[in-house]
Amino acid sequence: MSRTWLGQRERGSLLLMRLIAWIALELGRPAARLLLVPISLYFLLFSGKARQASRLYLRRVLGREPGWLDSYRHYFCFSATILDRLYFLSGRHASFDIAVNGIGPLLACLQRGQGCVLLGAHLGSFEVLRTLAVQFGKVPFAMLMHTGNAHKMNAIIDGLNPAMAGSIIAMGSPDGLLRAREVIDAGGIVGILSDRVRPGDKTLPCRFFGFDAALPVGPLAFASIMHAPVLLCFGLYRGKRRYDVHFELLAEAIDAPRARRREAIHGYLQQYAGRIEHYCRIAPYNWFNFYDYWQPF
Repeated sequence: MSRTWLGQRERGSLLLMRLIAWIALELGRPAARLLLVPISLYFLLFSGKARQASRLYLRRVLGREPGWLDSYRHYFCFSATILDRLYFLSGRHASFDIAVNGIGPLLACLQRGQGCVLLGAHLGSFEVLRTLAVQFGKVPFAMLMHTGNAHKMNAIIDGLNPAMAGSIIAMGSPDGLLRAREVIDAGGIVGILSDRVRPGDKTLPCRFFGFDAALPVGPLAFASIMHAPVLLCFGLYRGKRRYDVHFELLAEAIDAPRARRREAIHGYLQQYAGRIEHYCRIAPYNWFNFYDYWQPF
């Protein structure tokens, strides 16, 4: 899995990306969304391996053979959430219709000054969480993520929101765990998209749409070391200007003693995979892993 998604080339020129960002921020969302049609069609026609992976996923989530319209909707949904990132990261979220569900456990952690870990996935939009910043207040926030194969997009994000760039902790960096620990100890939030495997990651097989997929152990091992509450968070794009954000408490703390560490983490990983599957069925075109997620491991 790690070789597949990390090996995918970042498509599109930086100049074109900057032009689209300018259109989005200066001319408005309706004008920018007109561009999503040819962009989605281009990737549908010219990204063969990604299209095959999309069809494999859609076949399993829809329970039928997907057509070209299904594949187009999958690409269009992905393009729409990428476009909306520009608005969320630049603070222009007031015009979106955002429904928040299950935020109680997260607010309870923040009110008692307890740091927590947010586990997300490449499902919908994680950036929609920025719209909740007014409720979080001045809470330290960091995002543990892999940045190696999205240099062009990261350059645009850095220009839009330098503070966001400063909150990103690159996975595998020498001081990454130390910086994340400091955020947790300060009563803050550390977010991790935990559905992709990097080279060298330890994995465990989890049932996902009836087949085994390898999920990384690292995020839950990190949470167990932090002795912090672990919450799931998924921001589903529901069309037009609507997003549904769902929070769920996975564990008050992950108890994984050495003697049964693998068993304990495997149980939580399977719960995580099960909740991703649940939300994929609610919003099937929101899954943005365009490679064979069930390849042999």
